[in-house]
Amino acid sequence: MTIHAGKVKDATPPVDLRERAAVMAATAATEADAVDQEARFPATAYAAARAQRLLGIQAPIALGGEAASVSDVAEICYTLGRSCASTAMIFAMHQIMVTILVRHAGDSAYHTGLLRRLCTEQMLLASSTTDGQGGGNLRASTCAVETATEGSISLAKNATVISYGAEADGIVTTARRTPDAAASDQVLVALTKADYQLDPIMTWNTLGMRGTCSSGYALKGRGVADQVLPEPYQQIHSQTMMPVANLTWSSVWTGIAAGAVDRAKGFVRKAARSAGGQTPPGSMNLTRATASLRTLRGIVASALMQYENAVEHPEAMATMDFQVSMNLLKVNASELAIATVMSALQTCGLGGYRNDGEFSVARHVRDVLSTSVMINNDRILASTASSAMLAEIPMSLRDNI
Repeated sequence: MTIHAGKVKDATPPVDLRERAAVMAATAATEADAVDQEARFPATAYAAARAQRLLGIQAPIALGGEAASVSDVAEICYTLGRSCASTAMIFAMHQIMVTILVRHAGDSAYHTGLLRRLCTEQMLLASSTTDGQGGGNLRASTCAVETATEGSISLAKNATVISYGAEADGIVTTARRTPDAAASDQVLVALTKADYQLDPIMTWNTLGMRGTCSSGYALKGRGVADQVLPEPYQQIHSQTMMPVANLTWSSVWTGIAAGAVDRAKGFVRKAARSAGGQTPPGSMNLTRATASLRTLRGIVASALMQYENAVEHPEAMATMDFQVSMNLLKVNASELAIATVMSALQTCGLGGYRNDGEFSVARHVRDVLSTSVMINNDRILASTASSAMLAEIPMSLRDNI
């Protein structure tokens, strides 16, 4: 069953794509506990991703891809999330970068060539958007693109988080356009592994999402001016990065919640069989979990439909309604995912609370708790409130606020 709805072509990925995603998900499931316990990159799952040629599916067919939609990607994120949250989140973050390249490369020969290479080599792309102590403020950079002679560029960035940075084949990073530019005058720079050096500055020992290996690094990059994406980051952020991140992340979280509900259902069935058909005391929580999961799937479905309808109309994406909807999706989906998993935990009782056993949802609980703090919900709500307030104020008066 898909987590989204809309046009027929958007509602369900091609059967072949679903089957390939299922292979990756099954592989991820076999190492999910070890990935979590050891806080290690899910290498076996990503070997399967490359074997199934899933990393370049959004690229145009002419470049070796399959022209898959964001809805197709979201469905895969959901499938992977049911097996291993870290594997799913890595896939989501990679695909956000691919979406940006597909949508914003324009006529850039460098970025077109990068997409072709990504499909051929099944490259894994990471992103670097955190900068210094700025945390979740993606719309400000302290580092800048330095231009040297003959079109060469360099940048140096203290990135407190670069997910799977050590395992990536390339990094797409934000930076100020020039050393003299304002913090919000940003560009994106695409760097391949030969173009940069990563020096660890912070480890990743967290409650959940441990396999994303989101350590901090001092990033030093060198390249040529052509590696800077031609469109400003402000436009890329509002039209692609923010909405696609929230759509794919929410799909991952829906998958985590669905995986926890699957375990809760299994617990109730087994307990009922053992008790001659009488359901266990916590079974009422399964009803609550199932209901909140259904609601969660519905809001992600609605948001995917809204995005797919707007994607060919940049003017629609620029509206306050669209921007607020995509931001609130992240808040609402994270809160519902947490509520769903916690209801599943209550259903399973001690069996769910245990770190071992077939009905453990301990990993699901720890992973889902990341949802409200990766780009903190409070930051999003405060920003959305400010945007809504400004929308009611005449343009001529805004500079005085």
